[in-house]
Amino acid sequence: MASIAPTPPGPAPAEAVPLRERARGALLGLAVGDALGAPAENLKPSEIRARWGRITGYVSERPCGTDDTEYAIFSGLLLARHGSALTPAHVEGAWHQWIADRAEGPFRGAGFSERGTLENLRRGLAAPISAQHRHAWSDGLAMRAAPFGVFAAGRPGEAARLVAIDGAVSHEGEGIYGGQAVAAGVAAAMAGASPAVVIASALAVVPDDSWTARSLRRAVTVAHRGERAVRSAVVIGGYPWTDLAPEAVALAFGAYAAADGDFREAVLTAVNMGRDADTTAAVAGALAGATRGAAAIPPQWAAAIGPARGRCLPSMAGHHVLDIAELLVPEEGGKWGSAVTTPELLPEAVRHLLTTGRPAVPATTARPAVPTTTARPPAPAAPLPAAAPLPAAEPAEPPLPLPLPLVQATGNPAPPTPAATPAESPPHHAPAEAADQRQPLTTTHPLAPPVPAVAQPPAPLVSAQAAEARPALPATSSPAPAPATEPAEPPTPLLAAARPTGQPAPPAPRRPSRSPHAPPRRHCPSHRATTTAHHPRAPGPTGPRHDRRAG
Repeated sequence: MASIAPTPPGPAPAEAVPLRERARGALLGLAVGDALGAPAENLKPSEIRARWGRITGYVSERPCGTDDTEYAIFSGLLLARHGSALTPAHVEGAWHQWIADRAEGPFRGAGFSERGTLENLRRGLAAPISAQHRHAWSDGLAMRAAPFGVFAAGRPGEAARLVAIDGAVSHEGEGIYGGQAVAAGVAAAMAGASPAVVIASALAVVPDDSWTARSLRRAVTVAHRGERAVRSAVVIGGYPWTDLAPEAVALAFGAYAAADGDFREAVLTAVNMGRDADTTAAVAGALAGATRGAAAIPPQWAAAIGPARGRCLPSMAGHHVLDIAELLVPEEGGKWGSAVTTPELLPEAVRHLLTTGRPAVPATTARPAVPTTTARPPAPAAPLPAAAPLPAAEPAEPPLPLPLPLVQATGNPAPPTPAATPAESPPHHAPAEAADQRQPLTTTHPLAPPVPAVAQPPAPLVSAQAAEARPALPATSSPAPAPATEPAEPPTPLLAAARPTGQPAPPAPRRPSRSPHAPPRRHCPSHRATTTAHHPRAPGPTGPRHDRRAG
């Protein structure tokens, strides 16, 4: 195990840091924080202390950056080519040209969000659909967001707009917000803003009710209590991965706020908190480097940073972060400084939080009294005229007749049938009502069998001779009811006395029984049961019921 390399403290920053030095400090600070935090990535503070104690410098013989540095170089080159005219199509084309379309193996691209993006791009998906994967909320955009703040120095809103375009290929939601907070913070620091204004500028570009904003506010609120309080305020301990953008960005800003912008303290605080230590230290280093300039970085740390080795992105091998800073640095003079949010323009609650570290408690003030005026007194109200008596209501007109006759409820749901003439055959349905009957209120089908009236007693049975001897009713002006319909076959007599005398009753049909000498039944191979309902394993048909003879 390599010993911890002691590092002397960096020189005190000058009051006025040139813009070029801030740009170099931002990107060089990103690379230094990445190299310092790489060994502690995915570790807990207790595991870091058990292995190295408190990390105060490089713990490896050959420190180098990881995917954080190489993706920052990638985004810096893309931004230097297109500038403010950057579009998602430019970003997607660069991902294909420099990463996705190269035969570099399935694990190139390092982080989860980058791997998901590359898989979608290789399948033909375009932005923003390419960002729809399971890790779109990761800190992969935040780790490469510092170049956008360098390019848009003093313009946090422009930096947030550009980094959102870059992230549309690989991230969405909280992943975009984390990148916007970092880019806006670096842009404010590039204009010489204080740490409080840097934090306020980061909060100003993300939704106030987002997870990123809530975590960032919690981190900076407890930053004065140390790294343990910051870690306890934002770390999601039950989640197995450490690359949550709201968590990593909040840890980085918390370390930056706890150190009050000092580069060495900010980076070491982020490293010793563990989790995604290379990203949190890289973001804290970019913020502090832009605030204090490259001269604030300890020389021994800065000297260990060389050109990218291309371990994650082979196409980025040979590029140095200082070369990217020279490509992105704006013109001198700080002409964009007026776009930085100053403390005077912030709400009182935000200013109190950034200066004291505690949320402001709104004081209840008395409601101001309404000032008295010498207004002219109102004129006395004129008496209302006596109300005139209401005219007598006219009798309502009778309702107009309906186009259809009124419906009356009857016990028989059959429709009305006209009287039958001698030449007509009787209908084949239930006896019809008189012609003056109306359609009943029931919804029974017209051809349904009649429903007998409950209140009427059943008619007595009469003989056929009495029915023939009954005289016919005289014809009247009203239509006569239709004759009863004779059934096609005589019904089965209900009483035995109705049969003619001397004729015996026909025997009731009996179920044929099997002879005891008949061969036993065999089951068909294709069927599990015969015509009887016996179970296949039940005993044979025995007993007195099956021994009866026919007749």
